[in-house]
Amino acid sequence: MPQINVTIDGKNYRMACAEGEEPHLTALATELDGRITGLRASFGEIGDMRLHVMAALLQADELDETRRRLAALEAETTGLRAQVETADATRAAEETRIAAGLGRCAERIEHLAKTLSAG
Repeated sequence: MPQINVTIDGKNYRMACAEGEEPHLTALATELDGRITGLRASFGEIGDMRLHVMAALLQADELDETRRRLAALEAETTGLRAQVETADATRAAEETRIAAGLGRCAERIEHLAKTLSAG
């Protein structure tokens, strides 16, 4: 299992990750480090633990909002799929009705042609 070194808030951490996940884990650590740096710039030196907790809560809040948006999009997708199924069924019924009408028209034209050619 690969291991990488990341720096968060000026501290180095050695972390294990799955093969190929190294860039992703590095990016996550960089994002967290940036968030902590931003909080420190906004609030000053209020303690590492407090800054880390605030950063974690901000991440958790974003994750929660993303989950809610995903749930709303999934519900919307389900509704749209139902509308598509209804539209497809309506279209198929209309195609059947139109085909039957064209068949009746063809029969009438054929009947008229026979009548005209016989008469």
